[in-house]
Amino acid sequence: MFRGNGTMNFQRILAGAILLSALLAATLWSANGTEKAVEVKGYVLDSACAFTKNLNKPVSRECALACAKAGSPLVILGQDGIIYWPISNRTPATGQNEKLFPFAGQRVTASGKLFERGGSHALVIDKVEPLSADK
Repeated sequence: MFRGNGTMNFQRILAGAILLSALLAATLWSANGTEKAVEVKGYVLDSACAFTKNLNKPVSRECALACAKAGSPLVILGQDGIIYWPISNRTPATGQNEKLFPFAGQRVTASGKLFERGGSHALVIDKVEPLSADK
C-alpha cells in the first residue's frame, strides 16, 4: 500500500513540475518576443547609406536601387530617426528587398509586426504604400 501512495505522489509531483516548466517557458518566450503591431512612416533607402553617410533621406531613387541591386539591404528610415530592418517571418528567412524595390527613394507608410532586440528594430511588413507629399 505504501508503494502505491509513493507512486501516486511521484506522479503528482512530476505532473506539477512539467506544468510549471511549461508555464515558465511560455512566460519567458512571451517576455522575449517584443512583437507589436505598428505603422511606420519614413524613407526607403539602402542600409549602407543610412549608416555610413548618415542620411536623413535617400540621395535619389536610382542610388537606392543601385545599392540594393548590388546587395545592400533596403531599410526604412523612420521620421523618428529609427532604422527599421525589414525581415521575413518565414523559415528559412528570405530577403525583403524585392518587396521594397518599388518604393526605393520614396517616403512610405509600412505596417506590420515590430520586433525589438538589443536596440535594433526589425519589421515584418504586412503592407507598404507610398506616403503622399502632404502627410
